[in-house]
Formats: sequence, structure tokens, C-alpha cells
Amino acid sequence: MKRRDSFKKLTKEDVDFFRSVVSSSGVIEDADDLEHFNHDWMRKYRGQSKLVLKPSTTEQVSKILAYCNKERLAVVPQGGNTGLVGGSVPVFDEIIVSMGNMNSVRSFDEVSGALVCDAGSILEVLDKYLEERGYIMPLDLGAKGSCHIGGNVSTNAGGLRLLRYGSLHGTVLGLEVVLPDGTILDNLSTLRKDNTGFDLKQLFIGSEGTLGIVTGVSILAPKRSKAINVALLGLDTFDQVQAAFKRSKEELSEILSAFEFWDHGAIGLVKEHLAVGANDPLQSTYPFYVLIETSGSNKEHDDEKLGAYLEGLMTEGVVQDGVVAQDTTQIQKLWAIREGIPEACSKAGAIFKYDISMPVPVLYEAVQDMRSHLESLNAIGKGKPFTSVIGYGHVGDGNLHLNVAAKDYSKEATAMIEPYVFEWTAKHSGSISAEHGLGISKNNHLHYSKSQPMIELMKQFKNMIDPQGIMNPYKYLPNK
Repeated sequence: MKRRDSFKKLTKEDVDFFRSVVSSSGVIEDADDLEHFNHDWMRKYRGQSKLVLKPSTTEQVSKILAYCNKERLAVVPQGGNTGLVGGSVPVFDEIIVSMGNMNSVRSFDEVSGALVCDAGSILEVLDKYLEERGYIMPLDLGAKGSCHIGGNVSTNAGGLRLLRYGSLHGTVLGLEVVLPDGTILDNLSTLRKDNTGFDLKQLFIGSEGTLGIVTGVSILAPKRSKAINVALLGLDTFDQVQAAFKRSKEELSEILSAFEFWDHGAIGLVKEHLAVGANDPLQSTYPFYVLIETSGSNKEHDDEKLGAYLEGLMTEGVVQDGVVAQDTTQIQKLWAIREGIPEACSKAGAIFKYDISMPVPVLYEAVQDMRSHLESLNAIGKGKPFTSVIGYGHVGDGNLHLNVAAKDYSKEATAMIEPYVFEWTAKHSGSISAEHGLGISKNNHLHYSKSQPMIELMKQFKNMIDPQGIMNPYKYLPNK
């Protein structure tokens, strides 16, 4: 990939202008300080930006983008930088606009549950704010302690409780977005129903900063459940996982809030690399694990429903072992195992992560077929390029996190996985990105999930809104 000649290179005059907008405290030029912003948390992607800007207001973002658009300076919006596809770091020397200084709650309606906040607000901080008022964020992620709500919206993050609360396309009520030319698009509506014109906010949810910078978010927060139950189950086959899920929808229905699974390879990495691995309460090791969460308003009612559900699974041999958390501490320990899997994978060496969705019946076949594929290449095992293939994810929405552990990142290793994994996904009518986005990792593989007319229409939107192409270039849409 080559740097586009149409983009201007940063000058001292440019920096002086930005300093006049955000003051010296909002300008980062020191090489050591830039290091954190120039690479992703997996250290798989690395940029060469010479400048980070940290605006404190929407008006400052507007002035920054208007200047960059006029001068043809490329820009990368950055939130908590917790992404997995290289979308939030520069490819070359793009200016990084960090949203970390914009982190205030603007308003909250305790009747409707409509929360309006700055895009740089940390997800966990927002959830704690809402907890004090009896509400909950509809989004929950393992990276909640550092990810920003603006980044969540820009990537259409899915998370652990999409099964209960749906996607951000449904829970986001309105957005404030600064367009590439500096125009402030103020659509911070708190209305649940508004049938006037095109629903423009949907263009920016999941557009990964290629159409503008999200500066404000209005989101509908549900009431926090008074009764939470979490159960961890051990199962022998993925058919049993499916059977348990099918029955959970039938017997737990309105109180079911999460249905997560992982395989024996995933729990093995957690036990090997993380302290939370010692918290596994099951006596034996099983090929598959399921974590079920219920959320309701009547604990006695919920306990009875969950107890009957689990008793039926055990009696019929669908589940081989299981445990129900008895208090909040045990609930947190069980969730820590599931939420710790990505970190454990990252400690196992170089990890090729694939976030794909497909019909639930073939979900785990992706793991088995990838393992067989690498075996056919004589590429997995001791002394080989790859050490293991594991799978975990959200059964409730058909989302698999396929992880292939390798000795190191290399073009040769990548070529053994890609395009096989994308071809497999397309063959099974799936999506090559269920919730992590496209970034620079998958943009040139978009054709496996979208038709050419659809891709061309996306390009038309991009060219119309960002004709200079300054917003998060080289990513999202195919470069080829």
C-alpha cells in the first residue's frame, strides 16, 4: 500500500493552527507520547502519525476537520483504541483526533431512559452512572473499561447482551456528528419515534469514522434488572450446545439476557495465562462450555424458571455438569472467565482473530474445518507455524470468534488462513465481520459479504460526504 499523493504532509504552520484551536495541552508531538496512539492494543497494526489532537468541544472538532479538509490533511478518529481490525490507528502519517477529552454526560431522562453523552465517554463509566439511577447500558463488552461510546457506535459494536437488548442500530436514538468539511450534524434526538425523512444516523453507525467524527450520542438505556442469575455448564458436543440454546429460548424467553459458549481450547488458554482461570468451578474439563445469564424483576420467579430449565437439561443428558452463581461475587467470577478469553488468546503468541457470523447449526464447523484445513497444509502442531485453533462467541446471534494461534504474524501464515476463512464464510451465507468491523484487516474482502452494486453505492456515499477522502483513508472500503 502506498501513501496517497493527494494528501498534504504536515507542516509547522498546520501545527500552529491546531494549537490555536485546542491549546498546547491538546496537541501531542513527542515521539514517546505518540507511541501509544500509533499502534493497536494487539500491536498488530502500526502507524507513523506525528500529531495527536485532543479537542474538548464539538466546535473544536469542527474547526479541525474544516481546516484538514481545506488543506487535504488525512485524519484518523480514535476512541479507546480497543479495536481488532486496525481501524483506529493510522496507516501512514494521518493526524489522530483523539476523543478522550470529550467525556461528559450531557443529560439523562429518568423517565424514558434516554442518555445523552459525549463520544469520548468510557462505556463502563456510563454504566456506573446509570446503575446509580436504576438503569443499564444496553451494550456490554470485555473492553468496557477503556472503550468509548463513540467508538462503539462507529463500529456498531455488538457485545455480550445483544441477545437481550439488540444492536446499536436500534438503541441509538440520535447522534451529533462532525462531517469532513466541518459541518456539525446535530441529530441528538431523544425520541423513540420520528418518521420525518431519512434516518441519517444509521449511516454513521458502523461507518468506522470514514464519513465523519461522532461527537455526541443519544442512547436508550433499559431499566437495570433486580434479579440476575448466571449459570456455567459443561457439555460434550456442539449439538448439545444448540439443544441447550433452543430450550433456553423456549423456557427462559423473556428473562434470557446472554448465551455464550467457548471450547476446551479457550478455557485452556484462560487457565494457562490468567489468574481468573483458577476460578473455573467445574470439576472436570469439557469439550464445550456455556454461560447463561437471566435478568428479571422477580428473583423467586427467575430462580424457579432457571432451576426447571437446568434440571431438564441434566435429566435428559444434554448437559454433563453445571453450577449456578450464588451471589454477585460468583457472578463476576464466571463472567471474568468469558471476558478473559480475548486477553488469554493475546498472551498465547500471535493471534489471527476472525469475527464471523453464520447460521447457528454450522457455527462450530468453522473451527473444525479451519483446523482440518491447516492440518492438510501440515501447518499446525509442534514446530509448525500454528499452534491451535479455538472458538468462542455469542450463540444467541450466530457470532463466532475464531482464533488461530501462531508463532508470529507473517504473510506466509496469513496466506494459509486467508482467503480460506472468507470463502468458507461466504459459502455458508455468513458475514466476514459480525461486530468488529472491517478496518484495514477486511476492507479488501468486503465482496465476500456484499454484492458489487452494494459496494458501489457505499463508495458513492463516501465520495459525496467526503469528496477529499480525508476521513480514515485506506480502510473500510476496498482499495483494490
